[in-house]
Amino acid sequence: MEYYLYIKALHLIFVITWFAGLFYIPRLFVYHIEANLKPEPEKSILVPQLQLMTRRLWYIITWPSAILASLFAFWLLYLMPIWLDQDWMVVKLGFVVLLYMYHYKCHLIFKELQNNVVKWSSNQMRLWNEGSTLILFAVIFLVVVRDAVNWIYGVIGIFLLSVILMLGFKMYKRIRSKNPNA
Repeated sequence: MEYYLYIKALHLIFVITWFAGLFYIPRLFVYHIEANLKPEPEKSILVPQLQLMTRRLWYIITWPSAILASLFAFWLLYLMPIWLDQDWMVVKLGFVVLLYMYHYKCHLIFKELQNNVVKWSSNQMRLWNEGSTLILFAVIFLVVVRDAVNWIYGVIGIFLLSVILMLGFKMYKRIRSKNPNA
């Protein structure tokens, strides 16, 4: 227990850097998808540069952060196994599984784009980008509130956040259609 706070701090640092990678990687995917639509020589300049940036972010920051955040989390659970008896922790771990599923799907998209296979539109990728935001909101509120009664409000809040994000996305799409440089 002597090192508990250090382990917790390291867990939080790597969770933050993991999310930073998950927030930025879909943005790079958007730029990559849009670069594929550019005329030459712009396309042949942008696509390799974006592939390099994406590869570095993915393998140097995002994957190592995910692994280290998880290792420190397991260590914390080893030190405090009583947490596994608490409902909020079980729900949080469910969101962590969902986060890993999101991460894995990002990995599949990453591999496709590295091989110049484009299956998504930039608008679909912009929408996909909000997945990690919703998971982050859910986990933070769960960890801070921890009260089963407030989970109902949390679920309603996540739903409302999703609606707000969708409306914002539609508004942004409308603005972009009027001004492509926005």
